[in-house]
Amino acid sequence: MQNVYFISGLGADRRAFSFLDLSFCNPIFIDWLDALPKETLEQYALRMYQQIPEKDPVIVGLSFGGMLTTEMAKANPNIRGIIISSNKLPTEFPTLLKLGKILPVYKWTSGSFNKKFNQTFSWFLGVKGTEQRKIRQQLIQDSDPVFTKWAIGAILHWQNKTAPTNITHIHGTADKLLPYRYVKPDHTIEGGEHLMVMDKAGEISVLLKKLVVG
Repeated sequence: MQNVYFISGLGADRRAFSFLDLSFCNPIFIDWLDALPKETLEQYALRMYQQIPEKDPVIVGLSFGGMLTTEMAKANPNIRGIIISSNKLPTEFPTLLKLGKILPVYKWTSGSFNKKFNQTFSWFLGVKGTEQRKIRQQLIQDSDPVFTKWAIGAILHWQNKTAPTNITHIHGTADKLLPYRYVKPDHTIEGGEHLMVMDKAGEISVLLKKLVVG
């Protein structure tokens, strides 16, 4: 059975993928590493990649994990990368996120404030239903504010200018965080929001199986 490596989004872990049917593969969930001082997104991605022993792996990245997968795919053209609710270039960020580079409010807020902010605006991610909200709440409570603050800065200062051809991009039309109109996906999920791996899990599971197994 095919090994498939999964990288979750910022502030999340393997629980973000818990609604998917991954019975078609052997899922391996890559855990976060502590970020080094002043480490860039690209440098961090290459360190994360060291946890994957295969020469031609299939890697599925969600949101921030998709950006890391993009950098890994640049480094190794034998990777089959699949990114979900993500983007391949910083030019695909909406204006609101680009403003964060100019006015870095994230640097001046405390970890407890950031967690409350995440709770208040979880609707922005498209979390629906009791079980989804429960998992999202757990992820917020378990998130590392130090890592989160580093990751936000790394995302805002991402310098990538190359969209690798060994990436397949899945995106939802209702994504509020990374709006559909700014990206160029290969597969579209109608009505899919940012955390559509939960809300549209059935549809995405079928698509992932097709992309991985054929």
